[in-house]
Amino acid sequence: MSVRHSGNGHPDSSRDSIEINLDEIISSVGDRPDSLMPLLHAVQDRLGYVPPDAVPSIARALNLSRAEVHGVISFYHDFRTEPPGHSIVRVCRAESCQAMGAVELAAHIQKRLGIEFGQTSADGGYTLEPVYCLGNCACSPAIVVGDDLHGRVTSERFDEIISAISPRGREAR
Repeated sequence: MSVRHSGNGHPDSSRDSIEINLDEIISSVGDRPDSLMPLLHAVQDRLGYVPPDAVPSIARALNLSRAEVHGVISFYHDFRTEPPGHSIVRVCRAESCQAMGAVELAAHIQKRLGIEFGQTSADGGYTLEPVYCLGNCACSPAIVVGDDLHGRVTSERFDEIISAISPRGREAR
């Protein structure tokens, strides 16, 4: 079983086409129904999301219904069914961060990137996601851009972070 993924779903994508072999992933995590979560994580780790066309193959391999597989994917907010942007921006929405300015920061980020939470920019540059604690409460408000955690983030600091990672960040004002 294989699933083909071409780019990140955005017309100007420079990512190469990827084909994953589900049999290879299944053999590494197991083919029992309790292997569903590790299998979904493995697919998402490889592609950045779980393609909807992979659901029937995953269900068949684990002797589950497609509804059961889809139910798990849609229940857990960590799983995506669409390709993410090149840079994923996560904004802490927990109480400590909110008390230290995360609401205003989130509004600035949404305006700067031109997207709402749960969306990916049209050019595939950014995906914006809310998170409900980054464990960085002493340095609120906190965000994660890619794999990098940033604390005490202001609107100005966010602009610096985005400008440093992308030419588009310098333009998105």
